[in-house]
Amino acid sequence: MNYISEIFGSMVFNDEVMKERLPQVTYKALKRTIQEGKSLNINVAHVVANAMKDWAIEKGATHFTHWFQPMTGITAEKHDSFISATGDGKIIMEFSGKELIKGEPDASSFPSGGLRSTFEARGYTAWDPTSYAFIKDSVLYIPTAFCSYGGEVLDKKTPLLRSMEVLNQQSLRILRLFGDNKTKRVTTTLGPEQEYFLIDKELFNKRKDLIYTGRTLFGAKPPKGQELEDHYFGAIKPRVQEFMKELNNELWKLGIPAKTEHNEVAPAQHELAVVFSNTNLASDHNQLTMELLKRVASKHGLACLLHEKPFAGINGSGKHNNWSLSTNKGINLLEPGTSPRENARFLLFLVAVIKAVDEYQDLLKVSVSTAGNDHRLGGNEAPPAIISVFLGDELASVLESIEGDVAYDKEYKMEMAIGVDAIPVIPKDTTDRNRTSPFAFTGNKFEFRMVGSKLSIAGPNLVLNTIVAEELSQFADILEKADNFNEVLSYLIKDTIKNHKRIIFNGNNYSDEWVKEAEERGLLNLKSTPESLLYFADDKNIRVLEKFGVLSEKEIHSRMDILIEDYCKVLNIEALTMTEMIKKDILPAVSSYIKELCETAASKISFLPDANCDVEKALITRLSLLSSSLYNDTELLGNLLLEVKNCEDIKEAALFYRNSIFSIMQEIRITVDELEVNTAGKYWPYPTYGELLFSV
Repeated sequence: MNYISEIFGSMVFNDEVMKERLPQVTYKALKRTIQEGKSLNINVAHVVANAMKDWAIEKGATHFTHWFQPMTGITAEKHDSFISATGDGKIIMEFSGKELIKGEPDASSFPSGGLRSTFEARGYTAWDPTSYAFIKDSVLYIPTAFCSYGGEVLDKKTPLLRSMEVLNQQSLRILRLFGDNKTKRVTTTLGPEQEYFLIDKELFNKRKDLIYTGRTLFGAKPPKGQELEDHYFGAIKPRVQEFMKELNNELWKLGIPAKTEHNEVAPAQHELAVVFSNTNLASDHNQLTMELLKRVASKHGLACLLHEKPFAGINGSGKHNNWSLSTNKGINLLEPGTSPRENARFLLFLVAVIKAVDEYQDLLKVSVSTAGNDHRLGGNEAPPAIISVFLGDELASVLESIEGDVAYDKEYKMEMAIGVDAIPVIPKDTTDRNRTSPFAFTGNKFEFRMVGSKLSIAGPNLVLNTIVAEELSQFADILEKADNFNEVLSYLIKDTIKNHKRIIFNGNNYSDEWVKEAEERGLLNLKSTPESLLYFADDKNIRVLEKFGVLSEKEIHSRMDILIEDYCKVLNIEALTMTEMIKKDILPAVSSYIKELCETAASKISFLPDANCDVEKALITRLSLLSSSLYNDTELLGNLLLEVKNCEDIKEAALFYRNSIFSIMQEIRITVDELEVNTAGKYWPYPTYGELLFSV
């Protein structure tokens, strides 16, 4: 335990280090910036930069980088050394406040959605002091925001920070109405659960589809999958345990509070969960976690797959987004307490979230829509495309009693006896879990289960923060004008429940009955990324994001175009990869097997004219028909890839990719998987699902 305490945060320029190394005046000024959002004086920045540089050099750092999160979904960095030349041909190690505060990377080669032309290359990175600097690979990493020369936001961090500030402001308005004048700040907190697959790296390197696309485009179902449910929470294999051990060490050094690790449902699938932190820090930490998952896996001869659906027929991977609200006093505003029916403050925040999810279900779906997530949503423990809120029995009953204006007399606090004397009686939760729900209340937080494993959590959370802030803003406007606060408050909670209860569903989200019922309730069922993304620029969504300055209309349209274009690029890469695998590897392999079957049959007849060759004939016929069908469909796919270039705009192209190209790719997969089943193993050019999933 002492070892963990010693290494945790050892590579982070955190509060403890700052307090030790900065003059008291500088430290207090920096803390005001971090805690209250106060602007930072350049002279303070100079002192911080020098202390940061000295600390980093002592830790072995030679370079620094402004670390930012462009719209690629991953992070970006450019390294500069601390050295500065002197007049006598020597060097000194320098790092100024100006270098700390602002960097200047090339902005032309990052996605901008039309905000920047190629010749308009200048971009700026600006230090985010609310997220600690850290050292990795002898480089001092400085978390930064990223914008263009014209001030347009080109990253994921800046809108997230804006949304957090907006939610803070509106939450404080509500708290003041309840007589709380001591709370200075309300922060959204987040504890993401990261799912991933681990497979043997040598086998990974033999699959072009995994290398190019992150998922298997083909793969026949193995004799055993996840049906025995023996992998979930099973004993962790030694090779994986060694990987997890090193991963934890690397995460802990960077101050990332890795807490829980276990086997997930699918074979070769695992999960990592961290302790809650503020949303900005959690977002930065999750980006680092995904990077380290891949890097550490490679050191252990493994490949980490973060795609939402790397294997068909078994569970995909998500990133359960556990979201809550906390004050600077450590009070969770989504904590129901022992009597939620009487907890008016909790109820107001609760119905604000319910109203937000109902009114902006389209925007929430936009925030998680990717080509990869389309494969995952709707089955194998992933929530469906229809967004609904799960509250559980107790809270559902509480809201029903409020709406009906009747007394609440149900008792949900229970204890559960196992029936073995040696095992103590344990408290029973007031509600079960609903693994099919997209947006579930789980005690004192909401779990947004639709987020894909590879996705940056900044996008979903900036949406969640903003739409909840909007509802709180509307509530505050009404309550601040109320002559009788308690009377208006009671009416407001009751009216919100009545008008937005359609979004509440505690049943099985997978059932056909729910799909029909959801349609009758007027809920959206946006099954694919192209149809979802078109809602991004809906008038009400533009209004709410512009109202609080989270994103401008221009920035919204640019992001929508980036996401749609990314969808098209992903499907284009998958289609080209599929074509190459078929023409260069699969068809030649099947032809070689057919040749062997023909030669075997001819040899049998040559040796024994009356020999029975029914097996060879049947296989030759079957494989020949499948090969012919595969060839024709592959040619059709190639023609469709040419045809898509004639689409008038990127939106039309995205729908063409979804409705035409993706459809033929699905048909091609069925054919290839049948060829795999009927082709001798020595001829099949790629590792099978059985080998990939059970080799570690």
